[in-house]
Amino acid sequence: MVHISIGTKNAWKIAALEKTCREYPILRDALITSHNVPSLVPDQPIWLEEIISGAKNRAEWAYREWEYTLWFGLESGIFAVPHTKSGYLDTTCCAIYDGTNFHIGFSSCFEYPKKMIESILQHKKEISGIAVEMGFTENKSFREWQGMIGVLTKNRISRIDYSVQAIQMALLQLENPEHY
Repeated sequence: MVHISIGTKNAWKIAALEKTCREYPILRDALITSHNVPSLVPDQPIWLEEIISGAKNRAEWAYREWEYTLWFGLESGIFAVPHTKSGYLDTTCCAIYDGTNFHIGFSSCFEYPKKMIESILQHKKEISGIAVEMGFTENKSFREWQGMIGVLTKNRISRIDYSVQAIQMALLQLENPEHY
C-alpha cells in the first residue's frame, strides 16, 4: 500500500489530492495523511521561484518528519508574465518527493484583475483578503473551496479542480519514469 503525506492541513489541497488519487490505479487505495508544515515562503508568493520553493518545502518538510512512500506539497501564487493585462498570472505548483527526486507540475494559469495585482504588490496582502476588501465576495472563507478561480469562472472551475491539474502534471513523471 502507498502511504502519502501531504504537507498541509488546508482542506482544499487535501480534497484535490484525494480526488486525484481516485483516478490513478497505483494510488487508488493510498493512505493519505496531512501534516501542518511551513512553506517557508510569503503567504502570497509573487515569483515563480517562491511558488516552486513553497511546494517543495512543504513536501520536503513532511519527508523529514514522517516516513511514508510519497510526500506532496502544493503552493499557489502569482508570477510575472509579459503581454498580460496585469503583468502577472496565478498558478498552483505541485511538488512530489519520492525520497530521492522531486517531480514538479503546474496547473493552468489565470489572470487576476489588474487592481488586485496592484494591491498585492503594494500592500503585500494575500489575494483572499483583497477579494473581500474589493467586493468580489462577502464570504471570508471562500478561499477554502471556491477561491478566486471559482469567483472569476463563475464556479465553472473550483480551487480543487485547479489543484488537481497541478497534481496530475507532477504525477505524469512518476507514471512514466522511463522518460524522466
